[in-house]
This record gives sequence, C-alpha cells and structure tokens, in this order.
Amino acid sequence: MLQLQIKSDTSDIEMVQNLVRSAIESEIKHLKRSLDKTNKILKEFETKYQISSEFFLENWTSEDLTGGDDEYISWAGEIKIKRKLTNSLQKLEAIEYVVQYLPN
Repeated sequence: MLQLQIKSDTSDIEMVQNLVRSAIESEIKHLKRSLDKTNKILKEFETKYQISSEFFLENWTSEDLTGGDDEYISWAGEIKIKRKLTNSLQKLEAIEYVVQYLPN
C-alpha cells in the first residue's frame, strides 16, 4: 500500500487534497491512454507473427523477423514500455490519501 499524506495548518486542506487527487487522476488517465496505444502496437506484432510478446522476447531474435533489427527493437521496446506503464499505473491506483490537519 502507498499512502500519500497531506498535512496542512490551514483550513483549505480539502481543496489541496482535491487538487492533488485531480492531478493524480489525470496522470492515471494519461497512463491508461498510453497503455492502450502500446497494447494496440503489441497486438499488431502478435497478430503478424502469431506468437505472444512473452514468447517473442524469450525465444526470438532479430533474424526471426522480416523487419530485422528495427522491428525487434520496436517490439521489445513496446514490451518494456508496457511494463513501465503498468507498474506506474498500479502504484498510482493504489494510493491511499491521508489528510491531517495541524492546528496552529
């Protein structure tokens, strides 16, 4: 679990919390759009070669692809991007917001 703790000695802490939550929700939407785009590209490779991305990464080399090195780098890069996006998305979606008002 990831906790995001917001502390404030002012009464507008709720506004600050909403602002932070909104920024994080915006980033989550951006990550989801990026992940959709990456998944589409991966699906195109998987359809073209009739194998999963996992199988490709573990068993294939650039010589196995009609596009050679460029295609291999693109496919492997998209797999790496997907992992990074998924990891970031999971972390942001797991945030628990904790607000603490600090009296003057």
